[in-house]
Amino acid sequence: MEKGPDKEQFSTEVAQLDEALSLLDSSLSHIKWRLKPSARRRLHIDVLALCTGMRPVVMVDYGGKMPELQERLCALLKLCQKESSIFEHLRVMIIEDMIYLVHIRGLAEHAQSSLKSESQLLFVDIEQDPPKMIMPEKNPLGIQFISVQKRFSVLFPLEGTKNDFLSCPRTNEMVDAKSPVNDLITSQSSDFIDLSSCLQDTQVTLPTLNGWLLGYPVVYAFGKEHISDAIRNLSTKSLHIFKISVSRNSLSTKESQLEELLSFSVPYSLSMGGSNEHWAKAHWTHMQMKLERCKQAWRSLQLDVNECVPQAIVL
Repeated sequence: MEKGPDKEQFSTEVAQLDEALSLLDSSLSHIKWRLKPSARRRLHIDVLALCTGMRPVVMVDYGGKMPELQERLCALLKLCQKESSIFEHLRVMIIEDMIYLVHIRGLAEHAQSSLKSESQLLFVDIEQDPPKMIMPEKNPLGIQFISVQKRFSVLFPLEGTKNDFLSCPRTNEMVDAKSPVNDLITSQSSDFIDLSSCLQDTQVTLPTLNGWLLGYPVVYAFGKEHISDAIRNLSTKSLHIFKISVSRNSLSTKESQLEELLSFSVPYSLSMGGSNEHWAKAHWTHMQMKLERCKQAWRSLQLDVNECVPQAIVL
């Protein structure tokens, strides 16, 4: 029996995913970047999550240390972009000593929806003991954080960026070559975006910014003058670890195992309902909607919540 049009299209798009990852692997070999199997799988999931709109930003905390990690990641992305338009709108971003991969359209959408309160973000204030959950707009530190979000919305504007997520509905809009993020790359004469100064003149810390950039519904909040208090307060608390895992579609059946997409923690006392917390339900629904938009790319999504006993915390 012949395949129907929908099934043929599905197989074509799955093959496109496989080809993208094959190109990624061949580019890794070309630049002689030898990743451990676990790191390679993580890179596969991270890149596909960006290209399919599942995540706006991923942190690359595997595959080596700075500055070699930055050099290798820039070289890898540059080579992939020469060979395929799939990777065209990925960028390497640096903030202080952290390195990220971002999708320009994805980060633009994330910034805009955050400012419009389309996706509610909650702060866990860990300056005090016990920690409390608060709304950012009702806290002085949160107000500063919103100003940082506004800066990102200017640097990554939604207008003029192309809706080019892999296996998702596409438009014929062209990328605006004069957009601020492209101006920033050009002015730095570099293959990466350096936003290390984005938190200057604020009390917002990098862990708080990271939580938002990486798409968590709950982030830890503490001022720069209270880092030691935050570490002490969080280190004495049991935590719930919320982990979302995915399996992707592939023409190879061995690629269907679950891999971690993202994970975040919340103090146990503030998340006793686990996956039934209202914010957890809202985030899970949000992720399922993203999966539905790109169901050609992903086979399944799974949420697990596990308890973690008090331990030393690094923020």
